[in-house]
Amino acid sequence: MTVRIIRALFVLACVIMGAIWARYVLDSLGGTVMEPITRLPWIVLGGLIGGLVSVIVLVTSILVNQELYEKLSPALVAVLMAMVAGYFLGQYILWWYPDANVTVRVYVIATLVLVSSFVGISLGLTRASNWETFVSAVNKRHAQYGSPKLIDTSVIIDGRIADVWESGFIEGTLIIPRFILQELQHIADSSDVLRRAKGRRGLDILKAMQETKGKLEVVIVDDDPQDIREVDAKLVRVALMYGAKIVTNDFNLNKVAQIEGVPVLNINDLANAVKPAVLPDERMNLKIVKEGKEPYQGVGYLDDGTMVVVDGGKNYVGKNVSVVVTSVLQTTAGRMIFSKLSAVT
Repeated sequence: MTVRIIRALFVLACVIMGAIWARYVLDSLGGTVMEPITRLPWIVLGGLIGGLVSVIVLVTSILVNQELYEKLSPALVAVLMAMVAGYFLGQYILWWYPDANVTVRVYVIATLVLVSSFVGISLGLTRASNWETFVSAVNKRHAQYGSPKLIDTSVIIDGRIADVWESGFIEGTLIIPRFILQELQHIADSSDVLRRAKGRRGLDILKAMQETKGKLEVVIVDDDPQDIREVDAKLVRVALMYGAKIVTNDFNLNKVAQIEGVPVLNINDLANAVKPAVLPDERMNLKIVKEGKEPYQGVGYLDDGTMVVVDGGKNYVGKNVSVVVTSVLQTTAGRMIFSKLSAVT
C-alpha cells in the first residue's frame, strides 16, 4: 500500500513539474503575451509529458530484478545515494551552462533529485523486504561467530548431535535458525504419536544442549529468507550468509548444499567412519534375527547397527552363530558385511 501511494505521488509530482517546465518554456519564448486559453493546451501537454516520464521511470525501476539489486547497498543508503547522485548530476549539467538563470537551476536540480530519489525509494521498498539480505551483501555475518555450524531438523530429532557435541569433536558456534525451531515445534504438535514424540525429543535435546556448558555455543537467529519456501533451501541460504557448515544426516540436503558450495558435516558419515574395521576371514559371533532376501540367507546386526548377511543362516533365525567374514560392502546407506556360517551355539 505504501509503495502505491508513493508511486501515485511521484506521478502527480511529475505531472506538476512538466506543467511548470512548459510554462517556463512559454515564458522564455515570449509566451507572456499569449492569452491564458492559448497557453493552457501547452501547459497540459507539458503535464502529460511529465506523466509519461514518470511512467518510464516506474517501468524501469520495476524491471530491476532482485539478483541485480542485492548487489547494491541497503535500502536507506540507496535512497540517500540516489538523491545525492541526482543533485550532482544536475550540478554537472548546469556546469555546461554557466549563464543559466536561478529559475532554470532550481528546476533542473529539483527535477533530477525528484526522479533519482523516487528510484531510490522505490527500490528500497520493493527490493529490500528482507533487510538481512542487504546486510549480508555488505557485511559477512560469519565474522560474528567462530567456526559457525548450522543444524537441520533431522539431526536434532536423530539426537546423536548431542553426544558428538559433548565429546568435543564439534567446536565453534552452533547456529539454529528460528524457522528450524518452528518446524520442530510443528512436528511436536503433530497428531501422529510417533512424530509428536520425535518432535518433543528434539526440543528436549536442544534445551539440554543450551543448558550444558561446553566448548560449543548455541545461538538462535531470526534469519528467514522470505523469497524461499523450502526449509532446506532456506538453510542453505543462511549458511551462505554466515559462511557456516551444515550439520545434517539428510542425503538430499547433503547433495544440494554441496552443489551450492556449502560444506557439510554428515552425522551418518561420521558414524560409519568410527565403526570398527572388519576384514575378510575375521570371525565374529552374532544372533540371526530374520531371513535374508536371497535363498538360505539370514540377517543379523552388530552392536553398532551394522547389517551382517549370513549365507546359509536362514534355518538359524533366533539362534547365536559364529560366522566368518567373506566381504565388506560400503554403500550410501552404510556398511554391509557378508559372511558364512562357521559354527552354531
